[in-house]
Amino acid sequence: MKKTWVGTAGLALVTLAVAVAGCGSKNGANEAGANASGGDKQTDQAAAGGGNAAAGVKKIIVGTGTQFPKVCFLDENGKLTGFDVELVKEIDKRLPGYAFEFQTMDFSNLLLSLETKKIDFVAHEMEQNPDRAAKYLFNKEAYAHWKTKIIVPKDAKSTYANLDDLKGKKVLTTATSAEATLLETYNQSNGDAIKIVYTNGAANDTVSQLTTGRVDATLGADFTLSLIDPQGKLQSVGDALEEADVQFVFRKDDPDERKLADAVDGALKEIKADGTLSKLSVQWLGADYTQN
Repeated sequence: MKKTWVGTAGLALVTLAVAVAGCGSKNGANEAGANASGGDKQTDQAAAGGGNAAAGVKKIIVGTGTQFPKVCFLDENGKLTGFDVELVKEIDKRLPGYAFEFQTMDFSNLLLSLETKKIDFVAHEMEQNPDRAAKYLFNKEAYAHWKTKIIVPKDAKSTYANLDDLKGKKVLTTATSAEATLLETYNQSNGDAIKIVYTNGAANDTVSQLTTGRVDATLGADFTLSLIDPQGKLQSVGDALEEADVQFVFRKDDPDERKLADAVDGALKEIKADGTLSKLSVQWLGADYTQN
């Protein structure tokens, strides 16, 4: 079913949730690891036909953000776009039984909105980890794969190979992100050795906090560094702390959600097979991050 899409009116700061899950979502690289505080308010993105689905077509509300450069953000015309957004649109084209609409919100509100049925699934570079898998349903077909590494200023005097090297250091992250979970899990077993600094700041604030020495490091997915730091002031160092597939998130123990997830998987298989997924990754992320 052909649909048109309307982005959130007005321009917003193109900010990034560094953490993901998964940022993330991760929380994007703090949404690459970080989301903007008091950022965008929940906003409906109307689908085709004036927002009215045709008879027999099920309307689906897709939760995403506007703070993750190249993934889900507002362009110079205020249009919602990016890798995750354009991928969802492509999936929508291939599922005539559904009509997708976007609703944007702060990253930290996405999973809660899913639980409370304000949205039907989350599209925001969310990685699956044990905590999330226990609470939510992930579709089976991953659409990206990333490696989480430590990010520091290029002129940093200290080098870090792993989380042990961050003991006693201030590490920037975003609450509810995959990076935050990684740090919190480490601290649970190591006496809160890492000083976690939570932020909902913009991408440029993340760069500023690192380059001015207010924090020592942050964590982020490999592809996000160029997105949050186009001027090249930061670098990733050390070993990959973890690797993860990126998937969409649905409500668990809900037959309709399981059916929707299966339908999304079917469309994703087609999108992978015909090369569309790889093309979208190169277009928006600068390289093919769809293979592990």
